Amino acid sequence: MQPLFRLLALLFALALTTPALAQLPTASEAQVAWRLLDYVSVDYAGAVANGQVTNPAEYGEMVEFGSQIRTRLDALPPHPAKAGLVRDAVALQAAIRDKADPQVVGDQARTLAGAVLTAYPSPLAPSFPPDLTKGATLYAEQCAACHGATGRADGAGAEGLDPPPIAFADVERARQRSVFGLYQVIDQGLDGTAMASFAHLPAEDRWALAFYVSRFAFTDAEAAEGQRLWKADPALRVAYPDLAAVATATPADLASRIGETKARAVTAYLRRHPEATARPEGATLTLARTRLAESEAAYHRGDRKAATDLALSAYLDGFEPVEPALGARDGALLRRIETAMTALRASISKGAPAEEVAERVARLNALFDTAERALAPQEANNFASFLGALTILLREGLEALLIVVAMIAFLRKADRPEVLPYVHGGWVAALVAGGATWAAATFFISVSGASRELTEGFGSLLAAVVLVSVGIWMHGKSHADAWQTYIRDKLSRALSRRSAWFLFLLAFVVVYREVFETILFYAAIWSQGGHVGMLAGALTAVAILAVIAWALLAYSKRLPIGRFFSWSSILMAVLSVVLIGKGVAALQEAGWLDIHPLAWIPRIEILGLYPTVEGLAVQLLTIAVLVIGFARTSSPRTARPPH
Repeated sequence: MQPLFRLLALLFALALTTPALAQLPTASEAQVAWRLLDYVSVDYAGAVANGQVTNPAEYGEMVEFGSQIRTRLDALPPHPAKAGLVRDAVALQAAIRDKADPQVVGDQARTLAGAVLTAYPSPLAPSFPPDLTKGATLYAEQCAACHGATGRADGAGAEGLDPPPIAFADVERARQRSVFGLYQVIDQGLDGTAMASFAHLPAEDRWALAFYVSRFAFTDAEAAEGQRLWKADPALRVAYPDLAAVATATPADLASRIGETKARAVTAYLRRHPEATARPEGATLTLARTRLAESEAAYHRGDRKAATDLALSAYLDGFEPVEPALGARDGALLRRIETAMTALRASISKGAPAEEVAERVARLNALFDTAERALAPQEANNFASFLGALTILLREGLEALLIVVAMIAFLRKADRPEVLPYVHGGWVAALVAGGATWAAATFFISVSGASRELTEGFGSLLAAVVLVSVGIWMHGKSHADAWQTYIRDKLSRALSRRSAWFLFLLAFVVVYREVFETILFYAAIWSQGGHVGMLAGALTAVAILAVIAWALLAYSKRLPIGRFFSWSSILMAVLSVVLIGKGVAALQEAGWLDIHPLAWIPRIEILGLYPTVEGLAVQLLTIAVLVIGFARTSSPRTARPPH
């Protein structure tokens, strides 16, 4: 049985450690071009004034950057907007060469940078509020030696550097700089300077650094005033609905709308407290929207692989984290979004027209609008929490209960009570493992969407394979009640040859996969309030499941052994078809299997029926195996006991 336990250990580890499969592509030419444009828009004013060069070294850098911008944009993949971008880059290059007014060059650079992001989208913000304490630690370790402890470019390592390091505390420079611009420089470095790329750091650390250094030009007093303004003025909260708005805004842009003093105060507050704008649901849906836009752009330029990966990331990294919360509030909407996500990836996979892909992305964005309204912060009442907790546990627990009860009843029929502790040990261990998973995911690591789907998928497939073999075997023992003594004797000897640990494994797998799913939904309900109602719903569901288990066990005692095996084999067969359908669907959602939708097939999750060619084909194959197995074990030769 050791290989089975190794597989079990792999499944559990997968739930805790597997990273999301869909990752962002490496830095593109568009990102480099944007970074150079941002640099020109800020620093050109320090090189030219009144048509004259005031800093030859800085001006030489601007000329070089203008040339690189055009080269980078020339190298971009095909896109309808590319010709216009290159034309504007040529105009910017000419303006720099002609020593045009800094306001003109700055406006040209900022406009072109925005156009580049529109045509070739890049992630504009972190997917969750950055840890500024971590940012402070990283800054002290990695940056302070040159940029100085307070961001004034006066560190010991700054001496002799040409050009000198950026002074983050420079107020005028900070007015023109967004957090996103700082992140791009941290991510990619800056050619021709001592500023190296920090791409080796995790993205969340790079964002933490970017937000931390963006604070140096603003005071604590300004941040305190900004907090007061933020709470008092709803218009500010509308202007900055999420982290992306905070990361991409510059103080100068905000000052043009609300005045310099207020703009500095609000910027000081939000850059010290980015969590003020971000709630988990909105942040992750913002990420989902960003990935969808990137996927659509990649598809337009002919990169189907990148489009597929980004569409998968939109689901796993952007939408999966809010699935439990949305499922608890609007299960029908959750299913519509899942279906729409599947349809988008199928369209990309088959090379559908770009218009079809764009329509599917637009539909998903509309569904996200509805989801955000459903996820809007609200105090859940106890009755809603009660119903959510009750239905979720009943739905997730019934499959596992039927299988475990069937094993217990089987052992009682076989008169093998000494093996029962292995079955009980399996489901109890699954509950303990589920608790450990919750603790680990809450306090130590993050369970990614891919990890969740892979755990459910492989767990379902393993359980389905076992149930197919058990169902066929049980069917072979279901003939002729008069053979009860013979069957019981054979069962006893068979069990003595089989390891009881196999039953432990089966009980563990079928219960753990349901516990894993239930934990995610319960965590979402708990975060919405209505704790008393949720606990009452959970306890009521446990009581109902206990009554069902008692009734099934009591009824199974009165069943003749032949009929018990016949009905049990049918139950195992049905559950194996259900589980294998769910397993295939989970692996498709994780991106491990292709998706070919079938519009004429309904989606019936309780039966494991999903409208895809792959899912339906595997279920039909499973049914065929069961029919053949049942037919072979029903033959007279199989049914006749030896003499």
